[in-house]
Amino acid sequence: MAEIYWLKLLLPALLGGAVVSVLIERLLTPRPMLIRPAATWLLHVGMWLLAFAFELSLFQRPWFATAFVLALLLFVVLVSNAKFSSLREPFIFSDFEYFIDALRHPRLYIPFLGWWRAALALAGFVAAVYVGLAFEAPLTQALGIAAVFQAVALIAALGLTMVSIGAMRLGPATFKPVDDLQRLGLIASLWRYMADERKPIDSAMLSRVFPQLASTSTLANIVVVQSESFFDARRLFGGIDRGVLQHWDALQRESAQHGRLKVAAWGANTVRTEFSFLSGLDIDSLGVHQFNPYRKLARSGIATLASHLRAQGYRTVCVHPYPASFYNRHIVFPKLGFDEFIDIQSFDAAGKSGPYIGDLAVAEKITALLNASSRENDRPLFIFAITMENHGPLHWEKLGEAERSRHFTQTPPKGCDDLAIYVRHLANADKMVGVLRDQLAASPTPAWLCIYGDHVPIMADVYAALGAPDGDTEYVVWGNRFGDQPSQQCDLGIADLAATMLQKIHRG
Repeated sequence: MAEIYWLKLLLPALLGGAVVSVLIERLLTPRPMLIRPAATWLLHVGMWLLAFAFELSLFQRPWFATAFVLALLLFVVLVSNAKFSSLREPFIFSDFEYFIDALRHPRLYIPFLGWWRAALALAGFVAAVYVGLAFEAPLTQALGIAAVFQAVALIAALGLTMVSIGAMRLGPATFKPVDDLQRLGLIASLWRYMADERKPIDSAMLSRVFPQLASTSTLANIVVVQSESFFDARRLFGGIDRGVLQHWDALQRESAQHGRLKVAAWGANTVRTEFSFLSGLDIDSLGVHQFNPYRKLARSGIATLASHLRAQGYRTVCVHPYPASFYNRHIVFPKLGFDEFIDIQSFDAAGKSGPYIGDLAVAEKITALLNASSRENDRPLFIFAITMENHGPLHWEKLGEAERSRHFTQTPPKGCDDLAIYVRHLANADKMVGVLRDQLAASPTPAWLCIYGDHVPIMADVYAALGAPDGDTEYVVWGNRFGDQPSQQCDLGIADLAATMLQKIHRG
């Protein structure tokens, strides 16, 4: 009886689910190749068997186990497609961490998944639970509990064997997520990235040396602003009023250096640009750690701009108007050399501009820190500010009729409401630039200001109408004692910006 039940019910559910798992993978964009190394299929099928065995051990219902595991896989596929649509990058192993972040900060994630995708995934889970528990009797009624767990053990052993062989024979990753997904498939690419992240960190990759500052009696205060989604949108659409960035334009003219900035992210993943700036390391050289360097790499102890300046007598402060726990910055930043982290708890709701704390509130906080340090004759300050105002999703914000033309000299094409919302916040970023420039210009002590954008914003409909930008942002390095020398225009990579700034400060 047990053997007949195994052949007629358990085996069809097991094999049928494996076939459907391949069909679900075919829904991915970009789509993995069917003809690929045998090791990738061993990992795919082996992981399916292990997941099936786990669910079967919990509920003893084979079709329920099949439906539940397939629903999980479908959810990952939907998330991957949503991510690729917005960020040009499929789902990778480090993204699993964002599922927890999505529960803590749903506004940052759910809108990009889309309500229909979220509803479809939820419907899949509900259907799996309903069908499995309501219409399927547990195997223990026909086989007995001992036979069921023998079957579970056999399936798990087979799955573990296939995964072990596949993992040993799996080739290296290129760390180009699109290429790796297409070449290895979803499961094998996730496995490859997980395995590489767990390898010991090569300390040779962490060897950037920053220039020393001139030893003078008065070290300059240094303010760096990583401006959320900042880039010169006038490059995207010529109908944007030039005055939107009037303070930025003036700062560029007065600056020691300015230009275009090749950053480490497109549309999101701020920490890639952030870490590359602070560490001076080219993000592409970090292997699997390039995707989220704060998961492991940054916690290992690494020289950064902050630790470099602290060693020269600076008090190092990060200002970020969002919870310090986001990206685990409260754990990571002390290891990167910061003495203090000022997060959203030091701001109040009156400082909001849209859903987040505004850029002007950040400028006021920086100004207060500089003034307090001056009064107390404290150590020179290095302030690293990470703004939030222009963080998406832009399409969740309301746009008044008057705002559709407020910052434009020419009406944008249809579908460009996100651009009007973005430019609204861009104008506030420009006001922040003006406040900081005026504050530092009036300072009796030397001071330097560096501002750059972390990535371009997510505006899929706008880019469909106007064309997508290349992903470069802008930067400026300005000093209040720089004088009347002409500004140097030079395009840079983000990994070189901190060293460039220090060289300018050293030369005065």
